[in-house]
Amino acid sequence: MTGLTDMLSFDFMQRALLAALLVGITAPAVGVYLVQRRQALMGDGIGHVALTGVGLGLVFQTSPVWMAVLVCVVAAVIMELVRSRGNQRGDIALAMLFYGGMACGRLLISKAPSASGTSGSLDSYLWGSILAVDTGDLVTIGVLGAVVIAVTLGLRRQFFAVCQDEEFAKVTGVPVRLLNLLLAVMAAVTVTVAMRVVGLLLVSALMVVPVAAAQLLTRSFLGTQLLAIGLGVLVSLGGVATSYQADVPPGSAIVLLAIAVFAVFSVLAAPLARRRHRGAGTSHDTSGTGTSDDAGAGSREAARPAIPGPAKAAAPHDPVGSARLAQ
Repeated sequence: MTGLTDMLSFDFMQRALLAALLVGITAPAVGVYLVQRRQALMGDGIGHVALTGVGLGLVFQTSPVWMAVLVCVVAAVIMELVRSRGNQRGDIALAMLFYGGMACGRLLISKAPSASGTSGSLDSYLWGSILAVDTGDLVTIGVLGAVVIAVTLGLRRQFFAVCQDEEFAKVTGVPVRLLNLLLAVMAAVTVTVAMRVVGLLLVSALMVVPVAAAQLLTRSFLGTQLLAIGLGVLVSLGGVATSYQADVPPGSAIVLLAIAVFAVFSVLAAPLARRRHRGAGTSHDTSGTGTSDDAGAGSREAARPAIPGPAKAAAPHDPVGSARLAQ
C-alpha cells in the first residue's frame, strides 16, 4: 500500500496512469474491428510510418504527436485504398510505405536541431516512457482518445456490419467505403495516442492481444469488445505500475502482461467450452420429446450450427445479439 501511495505522489506517474487508462480503452476498441477484418498487423505498419511524423515534429520544432497524427492518417488512407483495390502488388506497396516511413523518420530525427540529444527521446517514442507524458501530451491523448472511443462505440453496428460482410452491407445501403476509411483513420489516431505510453513498435500488440484473449471466453461481439477494453485497461495500468517498480520500459511491461493474460485465458477456455458443449447437449436431449418423427426433426435441428448462413443478413440490424466475433 505504501508503494502505491508513493507512486501516486509523483505528478509524472499520475499523468502516466491517466494516459494508460485512456490508451487501454482506445486501443482494444479499435483493435476488435481490425481483428475481425484480419488486419491485426495494421497498427504495426502505421507505427512504422508514425516515426516520420515524429521526425518532422522534431525538425520543425512542433508537436511530434500532432505531426504523427497527420502522417499516420495519410498513410492509413493510402493503405485502405490499396486494400480496397485488391491489387496483388499491394503488399509490396505497403511494405515500401512501412519501411520507407521508418527510414525517413530516422533520417529526419538525425537532422533535427537537437539531434545530439534525441537518442533517449527516440527510445521513448519507440518503446514508451512513463517520464515522457507531459501535460500537453495528456490533453492530446484525452482529446484524440475521446474521439476514437465515441466513433468506434457510436458506430459499432455499422462497423460490425462492414466487418462481417461488405457486399451485403453495400446492398443494404451502408456507406462501406466511408466506414472503411473512417476505421483506418481511427486506427491511425489510436497509434499516435498510444505511442507515448506503449511505444510505436509495440502499440499493435495492445490493439490485438486483449481482443484475442477476450474472444476465448465471450460469445458475442459486444461481449468481446467490452471484455477486451477491460483487459486493455488492466494491462495498461498494471504495465505502467510495473514499469515504475521494476524500472523497465512501460511498453514491454504492458505487452508481456497482456500475453500472460492471454495464456491464462487459453487455459480457462478449454474447460469452459466443454461445459458449454455439455449444457447444449443436455438442452437438446430434454427438448427432443414427442413422436419419433418429431424427435428426428429435433435432432436434425440441434445438429445445425448456432449461427446459420442467413445470420449475416441480420448482422447489420442486430450485431450485438448472438453473432460470435469471427476470427
